[in-house]
Amino acid sequence: MNRDTQVELTQLYIDHKGWLSHFLKKRLNGSHQAADMVQDIYLKILVNGKIPPKDYARQYLVSAAKNLIIDRNRRWRIEQAYLESIRNLPEETHDSPEYRLQIIETLIEVDVLLHKLTEKARQAFLLRRVEGLSYKVIAEQLDISLSSVEKYVAKGLQACAMAMMESDL
Repeated sequence: MNRDTQVELTQLYIDHKGWLSHFLKKRLNGSHQAADMVQDIYLKILVNGKIPPKDYARQYLVSAAKNLIIDRNRRWRIEQAYLESIRNLPEETHDSPEYRLQIIETLIEVDVLLHKLTEKARQAFLLRRVEGLSYKVIAEQLDISLSSVEKYVAKGLQACAMAMMESDL
């Protein structure tokens, strides 16, 4: 990072840290979480090296803050759903905390991947792959054509294949 970028980032931090922290505190009901998120936002800016123009700094920071809140809530919902799914299993079948964390991280990645699809494509893909429904039943349930179901499921499979290639699985 060059000297000018360092100065810009420092000034951005000085100018906006206070109100950004207040913005997050109101939405998170907790100062420690807000402080962590403020740091995460500035770290993201530091890593990607793109300082927003002064005229759009607040818009950029609010957008980044909202995205972090959405990600945090999504993670919490996924984690709670997973913990609920294993709650009634016998104690001896519970995995280690490290393995649970790995499962939760994988579920979050899958959720992000699926939310890149359109709503209909995501529904069709999940009905086929998770519920095991036939293409005909999916078409009837979603009130779409059979060829649309085929295209949507193919898009879901293609997205999964691309994600696997990107992560070298």
